[in-house]
Amino acid sequence: MSGRGKAVVAKDNKYTSRSNKAGLTFPVGRIARLLKKGRYAKCIGSGAAVYLAAVMEYLCAEVLELAGNACRDNKKVRIVPRHIQLAVRNDEELNVLLGSVTIAEGGVLPNIQAQLLPKKTVASREDTSPKDINSQEF
Repeated sequence: MSGRGKAVVAKDNKYTSRSNKAGLTFPVGRIARLLKKGRYAKCIGSGAAVYLAAVMEYLCAEVLELAGNACRDNKKVRIVPRHIQLAVRNDEELNVLLGSVTIAEGGVLPNIQAQLLPKKTVASREDTSPKDINSQEF
């Protein structure tokens, strides 16, 4: 084993990371360390870090999938904060979860209020119809 990075299962099974055991990409050991260091509770169970890493990995995968779709819809190849904003605000559950979060450089959803749109009424259609010149009084 050389350098930093993902712990690979050795042939003699000396060391396997908790992330590998759980089948996760997020670092279980680092999350466990930060949970203990943060003093969120008197004691932290061994499964808490695994569970939290799994939840965080799932949320990241969900946001990145939706942001990738928004990126593809805009004919781009790189995800930028605007795509993350569009993904989060268009998804009902993620919008509730991240409702009070401001995404830097995210912008706002495109929206035109109904009051600002021109009115389409029957009277306006009659006004635009051609009138008979002889019927007008002078």
